[in-house]
Amino acid sequence: MASDGDAGRERESRRILDRVGREADSSGFAQQATPQAADRQSDPIEYWGTRIGRMLGLAIAIVLMITLAFYIVRSL
Repeated sequence: MASDGDAGRERESRRILDRVGREADSSGFAQQATPQAADRQSDPIEYWGTRIGRMLGLAIAIVLMITLAFYIVRSL
C-alpha cells in the first residue's frame, strides 16, 4: 500500500518539475537577443539611451534616499 502512494507522489513530483522546467525556459528570448548584442556597442542610440537611463536611475535613487532621510529626521 505504501509503495502505491510513493509511486503516485513521485509521478506528481515529476509532472510538477517538468512543468516548472518548461515554464522557466527562456532560451527562446535569449537566442533572439544574442545577435543584436554586437550592434549595441556601435549604436549611438543604445549608448546614449543606456547612459541617460542609468543617470536617471541614479538621480531618482538619490532623491528617494534624501526624502527618506528627511522623513526619518522629522519623525524624531
